[in-house]
Amino acid sequence: MRTEDLITEKLTKAFAPESLKVVDESRQHEGHSGHRPGGETHFRVYIMSNAFYGKSRLERHRMINAILSAELQGGIHALAIHAAAPGEGGV
Repeated sequence: MRTEDLITEKLTKAFAPESLKVVDESRQHEGHSGHRPGGETHFRVYIMSNAFYGKSRLERHRMINAILSAELQGGIHALAIHAAAPGEGGV
């Protein structure tokens, strides 16, 4: 399974998001630290979920990082997160 699909599956299962977009930005980082042939190293996540109501930006990032801990330890070099609760906008 592609890393992008695995991230999507895990975040969908954990947060039942109203919207979710996972973008593989690895090509933009060719020649930079952490990039490897074949990509799947740099990702950006846009997620909107009720699970983020009342949570700070740091808490939201920690929640997502906990769900993706195996991927972050095993091959993802960078993960940019844009997390919001419905009605907040920004995602």
